[in-house]
Amino acid sequence: MNKCLAPLAFLALVGCAAQESGSSTDSSGKGSPIAGARPSDHLIQPDEVHFAHLWQVTVGGQNAEGYWNPAGDALIYQRTNDDAKFGEVWPCDRIFTTRPGGGAPVQISSGQGVTTCAYFMPGGSQVVFASTQHWQVDCPPKADHSKGYTWSIHPQYDIWVKDLDTQIERRIIDQWGYDAEATVSPLGDRMVFTSTRSGDIELWTCDLNGGDLKQVTHTLGYDGGAFFSHDGKRLVFRCTKFSAENRAAEEATYRQLRSEWKVRPQAMDLFVIDADGKNRTQVTDLGGASFAPYFFPDDQRIIFSSNHRDPKQRNFDLFAVNVDGSNLETLTSYSGFDSFPMFSPDGRYLVFASNRGGTVAGETNLFIAEWK
Repeated sequence: MNKCLAPLAFLALVGCAAQESGSSTDSSGKGSPIAGARPSDHLIQPDEVHFAHLWQVTVGGQNAEGYWNPAGDALIYQRTNDDAKFGEVWPCDRIFTTRPGGGAPVQISSGQGVTTCAYFMPGGSQVVFASTQHWQVDCPPKADHSKGYTWSIHPQYDIWVKDLDTQIERRIIDQWGYDAEATVSPLGDRMVFTSTRSGDIELWTCDLNGGDLKQVTHTLGYDGGAFFSHDGKRLVFRCTKFSAENRAAEEATYRQLRSEWKVRPQAMDLFVIDADGKNRTQVTDLGGASFAPYFFPDDQRIIFSSNHRDPKQRNFDLFAVNVDGSNLETLTSYSGFDSFPMFSPDGRYLVFASNRGGTVAGETNLFIAEWK
């Protein structure tokens, strides 16, 4: 999953799953905000005390980066399907949405090239996503991991907006190079995205038509996966971490990989910055890879995914931390992958991607937790 780069990063994620039909009501009578989701309280781990109820949204394949629409009754996400028992097989990510009234998910990307990092625009009738479809018909080659795990930052990625009612889509950011990972301010006035247009991998903002471009970050390293605070004033994002002991060599390796359109994501920490680029502040210093951050509804805490307890493994859990880096709290304990958390617009629910409940090893699905 790029990473978003879809960081599914560590799992080559993002999937294809068929949504099951049936009741979305759990044993207590409370319903999921996503129609057709399957009650899954039995998958809540004993110490996951913030999950009052749990529902599984997708079934089978690789599904990730599920993000809410403004109404809080639908999700947009990316998925890949490599198993014919779940329908048509395709080897790289496509973009889907759930339907507010239930039924099978709807594919909203063309099926050409590869896509990543989709997000609803204000109002919910349009979506933004990155795609290589202008340059590629087929999926790009898989990354070569013979020299270590890397993410590919395909220079063919452009940013597109699609109207879900008219099906009309248009490229709004089309400069050659990596342009992806777009998310939209809750204020509905600007979006943030990750781009190589300055030579390094930096955060930029623009208006909703791709104009009024402004560079936000200027520090060597991959700055990406950003989300706005609810008041639109700040951004939280992940950044490459260089060690003090071996910084020069690590920076040289970073530059070499960047020239090959690759990023090595094993060492990342979280930062916050004002939307205008001022007051860049480091939040985490944990070791391993911390990514997929999102602000709590009050903008005073950050929820994120990390493998810092064992950086050599792919056991990613969800954590919470104050914006000043204090009060680190473990939120999930499933032995596998938990990531890409996002609170619903009303703050009542949390969507995230997880390996839990899979029918085969490594399957990744979307889940909705009622938050307490």
